[in-house]
Amino acid sequence: MATTIALHYSDLVKSRASVSSPILCTASSSQRVKMSLPPLPENRIVLGLGSVTVDYLAAVASYPKPDDKIRSTTAKVEGGGNAGNALTCAARLGLNPRLISKVADDSQGKGILEELGAEGIDSSFIVVSKGGNSPFTYVIVDDQTKTRTCIHTPGYPPMIPDDLTESHLLAALDGAKLVYFDGRLHETALIVAQEATRRGIPILIDAEKKREGLDDLLSLSSYAICSAKFPQEWTDAPSIPSALVTMLLKLPNIKFVIVTLGEDGCIMLERSVSDDVQSEEVDVDNILETLKEKKDSYTTLPTCIASSVSKLCAKGIGTVVGRLLLGTAEKIPSTEIVDTTGAGDSFIGAVLYAICADMPPEKMLPFASQVAGIGCRALGARTGLPRRTDHRLISFLV
Repeated sequence: MATTIALHYSDLVKSRASVSSPILCTASSSQRVKMSLPPLPENRIVLGLGSVTVDYLAAVASYPKPDDKIRSTTAKVEGGGNAGNALTCAARLGLNPRLISKVADDSQGKGILEELGAEGIDSSFIVVSKGGNSPFTYVIVDDQTKTRTCIHTPGYPPMIPDDLTESHLLAALDGAKLVYFDGRLHETALIVAQEATRRGIPILIDAEKKREGLDDLLSLSSYAICSAKFPQEWTDAPSIPSALVTMLLKLPNIKFVIVTLGEDGCIMLERSVSDDVQSEEVDVDNILETLKEKKDSYTTLPTCIASSVSKLCAKGIGTVVGRLLLGTAEKIPSTEIVDTTGAGDSFIGAVLYAICADMPPEKMLPFASQVAGIGCRALGARTGLPRRTDHRLISFLV
């Protein structure tokens, strides 16, 4: 069945594009929404480098046991991959993304390019190999536990630095406000990162897990967004707050680091622009506990609680001057959660927008959490991604 679907993926993309998307509001109400929104960022060009795939999604009543034969409750085929998802989110929010990646000239590759183009993503920098296979992922969504299991098959031949010509590199970076890496294709990513650094273009890195070449990219990055486990795995620190302090001490170029915690929201450590702070050292773990006590348990929408700028100390590690922020996630009824696939990618896509829009962290974290929460209400990483004019985002943008 999956083979049959794969062969016709580009046809599925074309047929989907030919059907008008449902309009959720009248023209007049849509105009009122647009009028109430702030203007789009002046420079909206972001460059991303990383994975794009075809996702074969199957939702099941419960995850199968070995040798089971079960039926899916829902099935879908759509584009995926961390970079592809994050930039799709950014495009729907109003940015102008460019993407560097690699696919094959098979039906899956053609479908990937067509879907990206339909979203307004510049795919002219994607390398298309003759022969081989485009990357794809089987995603099993457990309706019972609301979890997803991914089985990924990399593309072949893999992308190498020689695939990216100097002219394409320079053109891709031209006018870019921000460069984003999902941690894959690290050899090519390092070349792009080094050139971006020479041009003074800030870099955001997705530190999902330890990967080859990730440390080199982290050292050049201005912003890092991490999975829940990464900070402690990378630093061996005893807690998340102390791990974030360690990361800022080890990575002097980093302006902030965010760790996403799913339904528990996120934690952000922002470095202060000035070290001249007249305060005593405070334990960063104690600061986090204080912020947790200030959470409003009755609020269902994402919020943010921030500490004041101070000397944040991690015992036995060191001190950084900055502030800790605790972001909460939307409290989504279990009946509304469909699929968490790509939630982290959509969070990153929203942060890309927030940086371009010069949002303060107090607005950025709730906004990104809201975008991610909306996306969890549909099957697949991209189906439920909201557009900037979505009524559920208005209060987070104004």
